[in-house]
Amino acid sequence: EMEHRNYTVVTEFVLLGLSQNHEVQMILLFFFLLFYMIVLPGNVLIILTIWGDSQLGSPMYFFLANLAFLDICYCSVTPPKMLADFFSHHKTISYSACMAQLFFLHFLGAAEAFLLMVMAYDRYVAICKPLHYPRLVNRGVCCVLVGATWGGGFIHGIVLFALSIHLPLCGPNILDNFFCDVHQLVKLACADTYTVELLVFLNNGVVIIMCFTLLLISYTVLLLKVRTQSSKAKKKVVSTCVSHIIVVFVMCGPAIYIYGLPFQAVPKEKVAAVFHTVIFPLTNPMIYTLRNKEIKGSMWNLVSKYIFWCGK
Repeated sequence: EMEHRNYTVVTEFVLLGLSQNHEVQMILLFFFLLFYMIVLPGNVLIILTIWGDSQLGSPMYFFLANLAFLDICYCSVTPPKMLADFFSHHKTISYSACMAQLFFLHFLGAAEAFLLMVMAYDRYVAICKPLHYPRLVNRGVCCVLVGATWGGGFIHGIVLFALSIHLPLCGPNILDNFFCDVHQLVKLACADTYTVELLVFLNNGVVIIMCFTLLLISYTVLLLKVRTQSSKAKKKVVSTCVSHIIVVFVMCGPAIYIYGLPFQAVPKEKVAAVFHTVIFPLTNPMIYTLRNKEIKGSMWNLVSKYIFWCGK
């Protein structure tokens, strides 16, 4: 009973944001808005290009369009609130909004990690079993795999949501970041949270480390496999694999830094969080696009048609 009397009913949290300095906040606001004005329409253009060009009907482009859509959704979870808070002196978020932010952040983040594994499987079958590719990776299989990534992400998010919503909170309701996350809430818990921390690490840190390791192994196997192919085929496969590996590192690196060190304070967590939730997600589809001649050509044709139509 004594322990329960120390618990606090939290209705909102105070977010300290990225900086307390007004000038720094305005500079960050300018750069983030500029970044969004350039990169966000680029992701939409990728989706429209793939959907509108019948020549881009292969599973690889289907998965790329889904990745771009996932990244747009993912970047709609924390950045809008962060940008709005740049204009506010008292940055707060309600308890329910915090829980919603936490759920969707991990739901969409895990779905994207699982989609990267599906894209690795697609490349493996295309390179190592080309004769069986039409049967193993047809449109029906692609839809099932994408559905599985969303389902896996939902399970991952709902487990962390359930762990977070039952945490007994006490002390100051201040979060030293620009968004809500489970490991920040654990720090505000009254009771011994070692079990919760362990469960969070097993459900979060282990998942991202496992995905990162499996992806690196799969692409290493692919690169070793193409050594015996012709130089032209080898160049194309290596270019595709390098694009995938870059995305794996830029997505998983900050996530491992944030969630793979659950039992200690991470001094540069805010910087890693900005890259993990704001910068890298929108750049992932761009990395694939800039290294792919077919989709670059289709994008240019789509833009040219739009300019011509506007001119008329």
